[in-house]
Amino acid sequence: MMALDNNPKTAAATNASSADSVLRSLARLLAENKTRIVEANRTDVAACSPDDIVIYDRLKVDEAKVDKMIASVESVIALPSAVGSVISSHTRPDGLRIENRRVPFGTILIIFEARPDVCIEAAIIAMKAGNRILLKGGKEARNTNLVLADLWQTALQENSLDTGFVRYLDISREETQKLIAGETEKFDLVIPRGGDALIDFAVKNSKAPVLVSGRGNNFLYIDEEADFAMALKIAIDGKSRLSVCNALDKILIHKNFPDLESRIRKIAGDFNGIGIEVFGDDRVCVADASIKPVESDAVWYEEFLSAKIVIGVVEDIGDAIERINKYSGGHSAAIVTGNFTTAEKFLHEVDCAAVYHNASTRFTDGGEFGLGAEIAISTQKLHFRGPLGVEHLLTNKWFVYGDGHARG
Repeated sequence: MMALDNNPKTAAATNASSADSVLRSLARLLAENKTRIVEANRTDVAACSPDDIVIYDRLKVDEAKVDKMIASVESVIALPSAVGSVISSHTRPDGLRIENRRVPFGTILIIFEARPDVCIEAAIIAMKAGNRILLKGGKEARNTNLVLADLWQTALQENSLDTGFVRYLDISREETQKLIAGETEKFDLVIPRGGDALIDFAVKNSKAPVLVSGRGNNFLYIDEEADFAMALKIAIDGKSRLSVCNALDKILIHKNFPDLESRIRKIAGDFNGIGIEVFGDDRVCVADASIKPVESDAVWYEEFLSAKIVIGVVEDIGDAIERINKYSGGHSAAIVTGNFTTAEKFLHEVDCAAVYHNASTRFTDGGEFGLGAEIAISTQKLHFRGPLGVEHLLTNKWFVYGDGHARG
């Protein structure tokens, strides 16, 4: 069993070494069982309608996806462990020494829908941080999830560690609801990776803290001093995958952008050319009859996860910031501009977990940010925001050393 060492100064190193050994075994097992994983996934995919592009994209696991899982495991192994690191330390005048250290949460419950790679990429982050993991996947990916969970069990057994350290819960919807409510398992943190209904249920019913991996609804603002070719490239890249939370949904353009109407037509034409349906506000629709009008204000709040994009014209940078802060999910927002002062105003005043200057929102990802993988992308402000890696799956604990000290 992976347990704390009696000597607190060596405990972190011992646990980090054990975790890395398990992860090395897991990487090897993924490579050895690639065919088995893909075949199990074919069963899951066969039951999914290819017309449901988002679910199909999230669900499908091919050899390239397994290779990506392996690369994520290897990246996490290479990361330093922050478990046990000292945040602060001081000794009082009376000799009492007080240290604050990073320690694991304990047991983390990860609930996810239709994304079998979460079984690997989220769990490896939790394990590297010394946490126990409860995995509850969606029924859509059941066969793939069970194979991946079995590989976790084998990796733990190979290293003579408690197989309860990573557990997959193959349970019904009703049992999952009881689980979240704390009726069947004890856990210290819940991470729901799914739609609004799942997240809402977890927030309202869990007795443990819930780390919300919120919606995207990401915005791109094209400033009047933007390079149009760059802006178009970034906009198109934002829709290169539809099923991901870092995809682009809204584009705002400064009203004084040169040749505004012809630029809007070019953007709409390029999106239509790749099968993306374009909607716009009144000023945008005037530029191109192919652009469909936005039917209600509610559309601006919506995360599409589909082949849709909305374009709007704004008065200035202040108007753009105000709209993004009102409508976005707090995930990611980007500005394209050649004016550094304008960019800095945008980056500091937009209230999102990740903000970009002249770059695509598609980079909001743990792997792209150098975290090896990610357990979620948090849109909360406590306890961390944005892609969550190993160092963010830790809490803190006070260690106090005395010699018969009494407060009196």
